[in-house]
Amino acid sequence: QLQASGGGLVQAGGSLRLSCAASGFNVDHYAEGWFRQAPGKEREGLSCINADGDTTYYADSVKGRFTISRDKVKNTVYLQMNSLEPEDTAVYYCAIERCDRFLREPGSYGKDYWGKGTQVTVSS
Repeated sequence: QLQASGGGLVQAGGSLRLSCAASGFNVDHYAEGWFRQAPGKEREGLSCINADGDTTYYADSVKGRFTISRDKVKNTVYLQMNSLEPEDTAVYYCAIERCDRFLREPGSYGKDYWGKGTQVTVSS
């Protein structure tokens, strides 16, 4: 199971670091990603990191502001979010992903492969 954490309320221009811890299984051999969903909107794929952790991908909306990374020892993936904007307000989820698909179909493996999200609220 994947569990996202680290969300909260932050002012525009601020930063947050989200964490995604895996329990019950080892995610070493899987690519992982982050997507978000705001009320009334579709899921939006944000970033993906391959299993080796040496290749990363980003949506244009977050490129240059967000950084994905993974710590295999801790079985954890992170999303460092800088220069946050009110438009970034959403529930953020981590998921086992396909990096060749995460932009057009985030969370494509289904709900069994993403955990409970964490709320990020950016005030103006």
